[in-house]
Amino acid sequence: MSLQRSILAVVLALLPATQVRAEHPLRIGERVGKLKFVDIRYLPRTLDDLGAKKAYVLVFTNTSCPQANRYFPTLKSLATEYRDKDVQFVAVNSAEEDSVVDMATQAVRHDVEFPFVKDFGAVCAHTLGVRRTPEVVVIDADKRLRYRGRIDDQYRLGGPRPAPTRRDLKEALDAVLAGRMVTTSETEVDGCPITFPKPEKPREVTYAAHVAPILEKHCWECHRAGGSAPFSLTGYKAASARAEAVAEVVTEQRMPPWFAQHTFGPFTNRRGLSDEERETVARWARSGAAAGDLSKAPAAPKEPESKWRIAAPDLVIQSRELELPAAGDIPYTYVLLPHIFTEETWIEAAEIVSDNPTVLHHANLAFANLTEGIKESNFVTGNVPGGEPMTFGEGTAFCIPKGSVLGLQIHFVATGKPEKCRVSVGLRYPRGLVQRRLRNIQLTDHRFAIPPGAPAHKVAASRILDCDAVGVGLFSHMHLRGKDMTFTAHLPGGNSETLLMIPNYSFSWQLPYRWEPGKKKLPKGTRLECVAHYDNSPFNPYNPDPKATVRNGPQTHNEMMYGFFFYTDAAEHLALQIDPKTGTALKKEAKR
Repeated sequence: MSLQRSILAVVLALLPATQVRAEHPLRIGERVGKLKFVDIRYLPRTLDDLGAKKAYVLVFTNTSCPQANRYFPTLKSLATEYRDKDVQFVAVNSAEEDSVVDMATQAVRHDVEFPFVKDFGAVCAHTLGVRRTPEVVVIDADKRLRYRGRIDDQYRLGGPRPAPTRRDLKEALDAVLAGRMVTTSETEVDGCPITFPKPEKPREVTYAAHVAPILEKHCWECHRAGGSAPFSLTGYKAASARAEAVAEVVTEQRMPPWFAQHTFGPFTNRRGLSDEERETVARWARSGAAAGDLSKAPAAPKEPESKWRIAAPDLVIQSRELELPAAGDIPYTYVLLPHIFTEETWIEAAEIVSDNPTVLHHANLAFANLTEGIKESNFVTGNVPGGEPMTFGEGTAFCIPKGSVLGLQIHFVATGKPEKCRVSVGLRYPRGLVQRRLRNIQLTDHRFAIPPGAPAHKVAASRILDCDAVGVGLFSHMHLRGKDMTFTAHLPGGNSETLLMIPNYSFSWQLPYRWEPGKKKLPKGTRLECVAHYDNSPFNPYNPDPKATVRNGPQTHNEMMYGFFFYTDAAEHLALQIDPKTGTALKKEAKR
C-alpha cells in the first residue's frame, strides 16, 4: 500500500462509523452515489428521500461565513422560482464546529423553507469536490454532477456589487432543465474554506479514567438498571459493547436530548456534553474502547431507596393496568385518574412514575373535568427521559381547581413482547406559607390550516402580560409536523428579547425549559409572542399525509400549536396556610 493510501486509510478510520468518504472528488458529468447526511431531526437521509426531481441544488454553508449568510435571500428567491419546475434546494452544513441545533437555528433565523442537512465529517463536501461556502452543486435527474461553483458574482470578498453581472447557478439550472450542456460547468467561489478532518495525534483514552466519569455525569440517570432508557451503560462491559453507538449519538449531539438554541436562556435544566467530553468519548470508541484500570472507575449507582424523587408524596393516584402490544406504533393513550378534587387543592411538587419504565417514553399530566376530558391548556407537568419532577421554589405552589380530576396523555413504546404498565402520579402539599400561585399563559391558535406539501407553514399567537411577571419556564407542544417554535418578549419600551428558540422540535422529546428561580422578570404590558412552523412536506419522515390540509385537532394526524409561559405575579402575596393532609387552604381567623 502506498504512503498516500495509508494516510487515507487512517483518515477513514477516524471518521464517524456512518460516514464513507470517496477516495477522489467527483468530476463534472460523473454519477453521484448515495450521498448520506443527517436532517434536523437527527435522522440519516439521502438524496432519494427528497423524491425524484429534475434537478437538485446542494448549497454548502455554515453558520459563521458572512458570504453564505448574505446569499440566503438570493437562494430563497431561486428556490421559490424553481419549485414549480421540480427543482429541490438543500442547504448542506459541513462545518465541524456547527451542531444540528446550530444548523436548524440558521434556517429559522433566515426564514428558509427548504431543508437543511448536516454533513458530518464533511464527507459530502469531499465527495462532490466542494471546498468553500457558499459553494453550490447542481445534480440532474440521473444523479450526475452538472455544475459546481458560485451562485453568482454579486458578493465578492472585496465588496458587493449592486447587482450580479453573471448568474451562474441560474444559467446552470436553465441548461439542465432544457437538456443542454452547462456552458460554464465550474466557477471559482469567493467564500470561507471548509475545514476537513485531519488525522489525530495518538492519546490514550480509557473507560475507567476518562469515559466512565462522563457517562456518570450525563448518562447514568437514565441508562442504568431500572432507568427510563432501554439499556444500561453503568459498567465497562455494557458501555464497550455500545461504544460506537454511544460515540455516534454524542458526536451528533443527539444525546443527551436538548433542542433549544443555547444562546438563549440560560435554562437550569440544560443538558449536553462539552466539546472536550464529546471528543473523548468518540476517541475512546475509535481507538478500541480500552478498559483501563477498572478498579478506579466510578461505581455503578445504587438502586434508589424510593421510586419517588420528590419528598414522600401526600397523595398517590394510580392508573388502571394498561395492556400494550408487542410491536407497532402505539397511539397516544389517554387516562383519567380515579380521584376527584372536591376542594381547591394546592401542591408544591408533582411527579409521574411508571411500574414498567422501559415502555413509557413520556407522559403529560393535566387537570380536567368529567365533561370536557383532558385539555392541553390545563397542562401541569410531564415525564420525559432525563427529565425532572415538577418542584417549585419556597412559597410557590400550583392550584388544582375544585371539581377537577387529573388526566394523563401517555406515549408508550413497544418492546417486542406484550407488556403491562401502571402509571402513578404523586403529589406533595406545601408545608410553608404559599405566597405565589404558579400561573401559565397559553400562546395558541386553533384556526390554522396547513396546506398540503408546505415545508414551513407559519402559525403565530401572542398575549399581553397583565402584571409584572417572574418567569418560571416555557413548554412547547405540537404534533408530528411541528418543525420549530420561538418565544419572544416584546417589552413595553419597544425592545424585544428572544426567550427560547427550539429550531428542531421533536414530538418524542417534549422537554420543559426552566429559568433559575426569580431571575427572569418581565414587566406588565409585555407582549409574549410565539411563532411556530410546520413541515407538511414529503421530506418530513414523520408526516402522516403530505397531501392533506392539516387543522387543529387532538390526534397525532391533526396538529396543535401551544406555547406555554409559566410565571408568578411579582406583586402577589397570598399568605395561605395549607393543610398538609389535604392540600386545601386553611381559613384565616378573623381579626378582633
